[in-house]
Amino acid sequence: MRRTVRGTGIALACALFLCQPIAADHIKPGFNLFSVEQDIEIGRQSEAEAERQLPLLRDSFTERYMNDVVSNLARNVPGARYPYHVRVINANEINAMSLPGGPLYVNRGTIQAARTEAELAGVVAHEMAHVALRHGTHQASKAYIAEAGIGILGGLIGGRAGGGGNAGQIIQAVGGLGLNAVFLKHSRDDEYQADAVGAEIMAASGYNPIAMADFFATLRAQQKSEPGKLSQFFSDHPLAADREARIRKQATTLRLAQGRETGQFPQVRQALGSLPAQSSQRTVYRQQQQGQQGQQGQRGGYGNTTARGQVRIEPPSSRYARFDQREGFFSIDYPDNWQPYMPSRGVGVTFVPPGGMIDGGNGQEVILNGVIINHYDPFEVSGYRGNISLSQATDDVARTITQANSYLRAGVKRRETIDQAPGFSVNFSGTSPVTGQDERVTLITRQLSDGHVLYAVLITPGSAANAMGPVFQRMVRSLNVDDQAAHRTPTTN
Repeated sequence: MRRTVRGTGIALACALFLCQPIAADHIKPGFNLFSVEQDIEIGRQSEAEAERQLPLLRDSFTERYMNDVVSNLARNVPGARYPYHVRVINANEINAMSLPGGPLYVNRGTIQAARTEAELAGVVAHEMAHVALRHGTHQASKAYIAEAGIGILGGLIGGRAGGGGNAGQIIQAVGGLGLNAVFLKHSRDDEYQADAVGAEIMAASGYNPIAMADFFATLRAQQKSEPGKLSQFFSDHPLAADREARIRKQATTLRLAQGRETGQFPQVRQALGSLPAQSSQRTVYRQQQQGQQGQQGQRGGYGNTTARGQVRIEPPSSRYARFDQREGFFSIDYPDNWQPYMPSRGVGVTFVPPGGMIDGGNGQEVILNGVIINHYDPFEVSGYRGNISLSQATDDVARTITQANSYLRAGVKRRETIDQAPGFSVNFSGTSPVTGQDERVTLITRQLSDGHVLYAVLITPGSAANAMGPVFQRMVRSLNVDDQAAHRTPTTN
């Protein structure tokens, strides 16, 4: 009987549910533990939580106008068809934000700071790009991998249809629903991506992307004269010095589609100017962040485990069985007393011996001994542009392992030949926070014809490393990959 494993000790979720490029082929949003449907549900629930705290502007004319702008842009947003919609926050600070699955928020001060509808559309398109690129749940996935474990490597967390229980568990682990800072704070690369895709959305919708760059110029000018109005913006949107220049350069390469503005921007701006001022929303953010810190302080962790000193793992059988991946992507031999675990979708498989998994005490099953095989589409290398070498991809995998598992130290990367194709191997070692004992991890990567990577990971207690080495070598030698099947295999959740 096949069982689903929920989590464990090394977090390399970058190979988990692999997201394909959403916009131009140089943009890759990164790994994600959630499905598109889960993004929408998380957004719906977070929106309800957030709007209990946010000082929303109750003005139907302004809200109708803003949603007309959103509808104009939404026709040209790449990727999944999210239910985009916007609410206006009655706050004078210049800021905007988005939640997974489609909810958008624009401060009243942002509308008043824009000089044209195109500038305002640039702000909205940027936030819609964050949604399309799934940056909110991407960041939540990254936050979660530090708390989950090696089971993630095999794609064993969220692959089931629906998967709502798992999604809820992950969201609670990283701060909960609502104005979760995980959803709102983006990396510099996320901002570059949202700028690039937002500019493409604008051009396709008939708005000149130069207006997005012009608004950045407006922000720089206002930062000098009214820094308080921009404090929250710069907290949520790190403004790299070259973002404006990047957008202006990109704008010269984009074809501007025919389009028509709503024509109501001057009236909306004038109407907002006549409304009473609203106090700062910074208190709302501060309260939300304090609540999230409280939740984080209550989380379990590997330090709570009762597994120390109780590890009894059955030795590997000398007889081997053959595992054939269901779409014909690869086949591999494994000891016949080990159990293969697979998600309902994706290509990953995890082989674990009896006793090779324990309860980590944090709601996760921890793999102490086993082998994981999965597929990886490199994305966090070289600014998302151009071809990525196998060496770079291997470094990316290894770096993710050590960043998410600070107790592990990587050894020297060595060239290998895996199933008649170029490959690399990297060894890791450290003291497991689960068992308090020496742990050894070996990573093997094999290049695929499309530039992606198939990887294998061995996890073993240090005391069993000498015995497990030949087993892992036997498994790797038996690996047979069908590169053509890799293109036919679904890798997303």
